[in-house]
Amino acid sequence: MTEKRYFKQTKPFRVPTTDGKLIEEHFGKASTHTDTFSVAHMVAPPHWGEPHQTPEFDEITIVLRGRKLIEIDGEEVVVEAGESILIKAGSRIRYSNPYDEETEYWSVCVPAFDFTKVHREEG
Repeated sequence: MTEKRYFKQTKPFRVPTTDGKLIEEHFGKASTHTDTFSVAHMVAPPHWGEPHQTPEFDEITIVLRGRKLIEIDGEEVVVEAGESILIKAGSRIRYSNPYDEETEYWSVCVPAFDFTKVHREEG
């Protein structure tokens, strides 16, 4: 018998949140115990935001609808539907959706997203 060379994800891990944001990790530490990368589908509600962070991983964001405001080392960058961005590890960043509509996007982290390596600031 040959080992399968693929894994079809049918039940992504839904990350519990308290801020109204939907996070469904398809591949990564929580869902498939994958350390090398993570892939998550997200929907940020209007007027959502999270604290600054300085992650130890690269992160690619691909926006499907809406737009996302990202503060990167003091610079504000807006990523709109149909656009993507790569943010390198070690950047001080803050993700938010200060707008009146939802923002739907995919996030890919290399290596995988890890709460112990995201280094979120308090407040």
